[in-house]
Amino acid sequence: MSYQTGDLVEMKKPHPCGSNKWEILRIGADFKLRCSACNHLIMISREKFEKSVKKKI
Repeated sequence: MSYQTGDLVEMKKPHPCGSNKWEILRIGADFKLRCSACNHLIMISREKFEKSVKKKI
């Protein structure tokens, strides 16, 4: 599946704030994601991202 910046994705595990929806901010070897509920930013490797994505919203 191809991803673009601005896409919303649902992850398998929820963030500690309770939401499992994330917005993609940057794509490359690493992905930069922002939690839709609390606006927390994370960087995650492409491999880990692709394993933990449940679906594209």
